[in-house]
Amino acid sequence: MNMRRWIGLLCALSFVWVAAAATGPLPYDEKADAAAALQQGLKTAHAQHKNVLVIFGANWCPDCRELDQALHRSDSKLIDAHFVVVKIDIGNWDHNLDLAKRYGNPISKGIPAAVVLSPDDKLLYATKAGELANARKMSDQSIYEFFTKVISDTGQHGA
Repeated sequence: MNMRRWIGLLCALSFVWVAAAATGPLPYDEKADAAAALQQGLKTAHAQHKNVLVIFGANWCPDCRELDQALHRSDSKLIDAHFVVVKIDIGNWDHNLDLAKRYGNPISKGIPAAVVLSPDDKLLYATKAGELANARKMSDQSIYEFFTKVISDTGQHGA
């Protein structure tokens, strides 16, 4: 590779690193054993009498990062009161796709995608039409309202 390409590559990598640092920690553990994390989430949900909120996404996805940030802002108390959250990385549409298929393939219309499971691993809700795929364009209030409706639709009451 010639010197110009090396410099260009180094500049591009520096830009990506700075951009990632500016947005905070990445929400998805790309090396996690998603099946084990899901099993642990189900076990914790059973002990806490909550459901499991599974969020499928990827670190490269700006909507996934935005949803994660929104869930830590205005929705954190709502989410914490009703769910144990498990985040599953789908990589470049090449990781953990078996888990997505197991729950009706909620990622087929885009990510992030959400699934709600009972503590005994029964599917209670799944996004079907890319409801969260434009999270960057959704206000915190509309995300809050979305999850409030999901809680209502799954028959949950105050924790």
